[in-house]
Amino acid sequence: MLVIQNGRLIDPKNKLDKICDLYIQNGKVIAIGQAPEGFAETLSANQIIDATGLVVTPGLIDLCAHVREPGYTQKGTIASETAAAVAGGITTMVTPPTTKPVVDNPAVAEMIIDRAEATGLAQVLPMGALTQGLEGEQLAPLHALSSSGCVAFSNARKSIPSALVLLRCLEYAATHDFLVIFQPQDHHLADKGCMHDDITCTRLGLSGIPETAETVEVARCLLLVEQTGVRAHFGQLSAERSVRMVTDARQRGLNVTADVAIHHLLLTDVNVNGFNSMFHVIPPLRSQLDRAGLLHGLVTDGIQAICSDHQPHDPAAKQAPFASTDPGISGLETLLPLCLRLVRQELLSLPQLIEKLTSAPAAILSLDKGSLGVGSIADICIFNPETEWQLTSVNCVSAGKNSPFMNIPLKGKVTHTLIKGKTVYQAS
Repeated sequence: MLVIQNGRLIDPKNKLDKICDLYIQNGKVIAIGQAPEGFAETLSANQIIDATGLVVTPGLIDLCAHVREPGYTQKGTIASETAAAVAGGITTMVTPPTTKPVVDNPAVAEMIIDRAEATGLAQVLPMGALTQGLEGEQLAPLHALSSSGCVAFSNARKSIPSALVLLRCLEYAATHDFLVIFQPQDHHLADKGCMHDDITCTRLGLSGIPETAETVEVARCLLLVEQTGVRAHFGQLSAERSVRMVTDARQRGLNVTADVAIHHLLLTDVNVNGFNSMFHVIPPLRSQLDRAGLLHGLVTDGIQAICSDHQPHDPAAKQAPFASTDPGISGLETLLPLCLRLVRQELLSLPQLIEKLTSAPAAILSLDKGSLGVGSIADICIFNPETEWQLTSVNCVSAGKNSPFMNIPLKGKVTHTLIKGKTVYQAS
């Protein structure tokens, strides 16, 4: 038994935003506001969380977070990254199939799920590979992967050169109502670029990735989605035109959704000015116009969710000339405080933001998660929106310390994370 008292409960799915008590038993929410008969009489002090002045929400759901295991454990492990997730209020995370070996056979998917369950922390849901080895040539065994726990299928940022192969993949996925996640990038247009192709890129003498590397692939995928009727999601969009195309497709009735990484909502290519490899990400940080377009899409629901696009790296991966470093930001622990900046900028209300981090990702994945109604699984994030703190190499839980947001003021700190009613993280 557990009661969370006097917190501001925000549950967008059930349209709740009020200060009240939340009652939990056997890993589920059993009452809101009014205590069940006899419940309070049996409580001990360690079964009460005083959430006065705090916000209580469903556990956050991150649509893209690399856990690096199997294959890249020098960068992070399932144990280290699920610990980082719960420190950031994230109770469910979806991991791409870019492990080694690739998630193109059920044994790899089952291993990831089993190891995550053994940690007892955040749930890790693997994406299955859309093609064998992510090589873009032959369809992976999607049905077997789905039966082993894969919640969606993706070729990540690996190219599928043949439109016919991609069409056959989408036809098969549509037949079985599988979700396909695109991380759109045309391999040839991106070439060996490392940042957005614009004035800053030219001045720095770096190879650029044009906006069309994304938009051309978005257009191709949308045409094939329309032909097949597959459920499709576009992950980590970076260009304003991409958002417009996906929004137009939704308005035409296509079953498509999109998310954006938080760093693309806050940063632009100008941040790369000092050759700081912490700003090296793929897709690259784009122009101010693109950033404005992403924010507009977020506010008008052209973009349904925000993710961390968490990519932990070992120190050596970022200690080289900018173009030679590995792209990616370690973002699990900063996802919530960075997102709260959008609320302080009055771009979103707090309930709207929580929806982008909980019920909307759950709906995209068709998961029975992201809400705190009576009977719901008690995956819960409790945070203080006013707490000021800094992420440092000392207090960073993730094995990856590669974040441009290290040692800068952040506002909003998770105090408790609960999974199935059990406290798995409590701020010291």
